Amino acid sequence: MTDVVDSDELLRRIQRARSWAGREEQTWKARSEELRTGDPDSSREAELRGHTYEAVRKALDEIVTPGVHDVDD
Repeated sequence: MTDVVDSDELLRRIQRARSWAGREEQTWKARSEELRTGDPDSSREAELRGHTYEAVRKALDEIVTPGVHDVDD
């Protein structure tokens, strides 16, 4: 994996990763809600996964548009 990519391609890859992380975030948070009453342990695990993808998405947001996002958001 020694391919050299230009800045435009790198930005496209980061934006794809950011979109994917956002979709995963929503999927896991929705799953957490679905499991909340029937399986609290799995609900907490799904919620944690959702927060993990949220952190990844926020980091990628900051790379793509630095300074625009509230740190406490």
